[in-house]
Amino acid sequence: MFEGFFGYIIGGAVIGIIARLLKPGAEAMGWIMTIVLGILGAVIGGWAAANFGLQGFMTWVVAIVAAIILLFAYEALRKKRPAGR
Repeated sequence: MFEGFFGYIIGGAVIGIIARLLKPGAEAMGWIMTIVLGILGAVIGGWAAANFGLQGFMTWVVAIVAAIILLFAYEALRKKRPAGR
C-alpha cells in the first residue's frame, strides 16, 4: 500500500486522522496513538484489500475502516481499565 517505513508513518498518520474524524464521539488520545492506530489500520487494511483483490482507492477505504475498528477496540480497552492505572 505504501512504500517504505516513512510511507507507512505518513500514510498511517493520514489514515488515523481520517478515521478519528469519521468515528463518532470524542477521543482522548494523542497524536502518537493516532499514528500508531493509523499504521496498524493501513497494514491490516492493505493486507485485507490485497487478499480480496481490491486496488487503488478501495485499499484506502478498507484501511480507514480497519483503523476505525481499531479506534473502537482501543476505546473499549481503555474503558475496562480501572481508574488511576
